Amino acid sequence: MKQKRIFSLALAAALALSLTACQSGGGESSSQDSPAAGVAVQVQEVTVDTISTENKVSGRVVTDGQESVFVAAQTQCTALFVEVGDSVTAGQTLCTLDMASTLSSYSAASISYNSAVQSYQDQAAIFDKQIALAEKNVSDLQALFEIGAASQLEVDQAELSLQSAQAQRTATLAQLEAGMQSYKSNVEQLSAVLENVDSQGNVIAPISGTIIALNAAEGSYVTPSAPVAVIDGVDQLEVSVSVSEALVPKLAEGDEVDVSISALGKQLVGSIKKIENTASMQTKLYNVTISILEDVEGLMSGMFADVSFRTDTSADTIVIPTEAILTSNGAQYVFVVDGIVEGRGTARYAAIGTGLTGSGVTEVTSGLGAGDMLVTVGQAYLSDGDAVRIVTGED
Repeated sequence: MKQKRIFSLALAAALALSLTACQSGGGESSSQDSPAAGVAVQVQEVTVDTISTENKVSGRVVTDGQESVFVAAQTQCTALFVEVGDSVTAGQTLCTLDMASTLSSYSAASISYNSAVQSYQDQAAIFDKQIALAEKNVSDLQALFEIGAASQLEVDQAELSLQSAQAQRTATLAQLEAGMQSYKSNVEQLSAVLENVDSQGNVIAPISGTIIALNAAEGSYVTPSAPVAVIDGVDQLEVSVSVSEALVPKLAEGDEVDVSISALGKQLVGSIKKIENTASMQTKLYNVTISILEDVEGLMSGMFADVSFRTDTSADTIVIPTEAILTSNGAQYVFVVDGIVEGRGTARYAAIGTGLTGSGVTEVTSGLGAGDMLVTVGQAYLSDGDAVRIVTGED
């Protein structure tokens, strides 16, 4: 009986020793097989930059064609410098017209308009000072009335004087503005007459090309009904696009644009040459012509082109990759990594406000600061407070 009990104790000890060994061995295997702690992410430092909204519109490559040079006046040609068949360059003098009277009228109209503008501004400034003083007088009397140092009659009289000054300002400035608009109309009409004429009465070629028609002769008269000259433009390629009424007020001649020609796989820089003032009756869109600022091998009329207009610029603002932004229930947020030590840190949820977008980036108006370490890859797998390990694209 005693021997049987000793045997049982020995067996129990052996089993305990075996279990301990197994557990020890299993722990070592678990340690070897477990992945590195933390969610793998890629990050980049948040910086301040400039961003512009991009509006992409599709169009076609076209040639600039012919240009008819009109002068909206009947006047005598006093000198002729070209003949049919001559090659001319943009800005070259074609002929000289007797435009002394028109130029004098334009100068006088410009002076009158500028004087009217200055008079309007001066008178507005005087009225503004008078009204400011009247408003102060009313305020002071109301304060005195509250302490019994002024009568209600004095307050009423001050308010009446203020209303009178305001009414006089409105009436006088309306009259001055009417005169100013009349002078402006005169300037615009004379500007149209002188559209292709310089201050010396010289008719200037608007484009380069070849003279294919000429209706001016020395000593004869030119009329508004026929062009002074017709120029067959140099075969220069342009891009024609149509834009909406919402976009056209944001554009200006001379603005640089990005042009993409998919058939050639090329990105070009263009400049707005012309913006039509009237929308198409059929499409209700405004035509915009883009000049290509470089010679492009293989570029042909008829090719499709995508034009990106840059508008609504914000400078010195936080700009981040758009793909880093997550959305949930209409709210936008990102993750940043705090407390980075030896490539490891803690993920932090950051709700953000956004502004302009363009070229794969977005403006952040709130929620981030320069120097924050933004998660750009792996953010979809994170929760606030998660441990993370920072990797590169090569890991």
